[in-house]
Amino acid sequence: MEVTRPGGQGLTPAGSCVSSARMSASQFTLVSSGSRSRFCPLFRQCLDLLILLAGLMAWNAHALDWPRWRGPDLNGISKETGWLATWPAEGPKQLWKANVGIGFSSIAVSQGRAYTMGNQANQDTVFCFEAETGKEVWKHTYPAKLGAQSYEGGPHATPTVEASRVYTLSKWGEIVCLDGETGKSIWSKNVARESGAKVPTWGFAGSVLVQGDTLYVNVGKAGMALAKADGKILWNTGPEPAGYATPVPITVGGQAVLAVFGSKALFAVDPKTGKELWSHPWKTSWDVNAADPILQGDSLFISSGYDHGGALLRLGAGAPSVVWEKKDMRNHYNSCVLLHGHLYGFDEKGDLRCIEWSSGTVKWSESSLKKKNTQGSLMAADGKLIALGPDGELAIVEATPAGFKAISRAQVLSGKCWTTPVLANGRLYCRNAAGDLVCLDVKGR
Repeated sequence: MEVTRPGGQGLTPAGSCVSSARMSASQFTLVSSGSRSRFCPLFRQCLDLLILLAGLMAWNAHALDWPRWRGPDLNGISKETGWLATWPAEGPKQLWKANVGIGFSSIAVSQGRAYTMGNQANQDTVFCFEAETGKEVWKHTYPAKLGAQSYEGGPHATPTVEASRVYTLSKWGEIVCLDGETGKSIWSKNVARESGAKVPTWGFAGSVLVQGDTLYVNVGKAGMALAKADGKILWNTGPEPAGYATPVPITVGGQAVLAVFGSKALFAVDPKTGKELWSHPWKTSWDVNAADPILQGDSLFISSGYDHGGALLRLGAGAPSVVWEKKDMRNHYNSCVLLHGHLYGFDEKGDLRCIEWSSGTVKWSESSLKKKNTQGSLMAADGKLIALGPDGELAIVEATPAGFKAISRAQVLSGKCWTTPVLANGRLYCRNAAGDLVCLDVKGR
């Protein structure tokens, strides 16, 4: 049975870039009526060509944006090539630095702006910076408790940028829709309070998924859907505490399905109605299922920490079957990436590992990035892993099952670093739990 994940939706359509540079050739006239009749057709053609080129250049400048958690294709893999993977001993040049408050929100990059979240003085703030300079464009603040329960606390979710709007979810269930240009609130509501959904032990962590006119969040037993325009709840799945992963859209046998990693199971629900299609039990200590499911072909990989492990599930009609289940890849809170038939990720004890997709066999395991048995995070681009260790060491590693091969390593931050780094348009963003955000220059020369 054919199973596919839709490609990344056009969060900022190319047309919007062209429209930002678009002019009407009819607005231009030549002084002489005789000249107009002779040169206007040629002038109009040249002008239209220039406008088109300007639009294409604007589109190209932002073609490698990272507008949501796990990127345009929701898989943690960037299509960016030609970026600098080798650096001097001190690491890549730091373009700018900012402090955004306590939290673990990653970075979204869209149309020359970078967005993230943090908490200061029991207030959550959504920040918007100029991606190139770090200049603060706007910020939006609202009351939210820090929620430091056995860790630093603060927001977990990453802003989602879609067209001209920014959507965020707080750990307490506050969804905010902001104007991406100004930061002005368009609408906001606490969906946990409105629906009666229980807040999980460490707060909601999944980011907002935008599909068409609908928002999906991991709130309640198996997710929730809201109208994008005004936040009206379209359906919910009960008050039970949620898991900590972001909903993942897939297609199974021609049917659109939403894969939601709940607190006690993996759920497949109908995105239109919220009806549960099937579930696969997955119980972990403290109900922590935080890593997003990963799809390839008709198989789906899930993984959790607390010594649970990972499993490859075969999808088809009805509930999935188990291809393999092992404890060699225990993703506590950061997801793996899948490249050329192999999964790369951090095991919960801190080792960076490569395992074979089809069998779960460990190809290699590297311990040099771990600190006190805590794991780092990673993404991938151009056949390389961009890994951030839990103490702020950044490493570029060849994505090959042949063995661990580091290309570059540098200390770029201090303190606890659990947040996934982001590469977008030649700039690499890293942050720590205290809210120190750095933007590094890795643009190819």
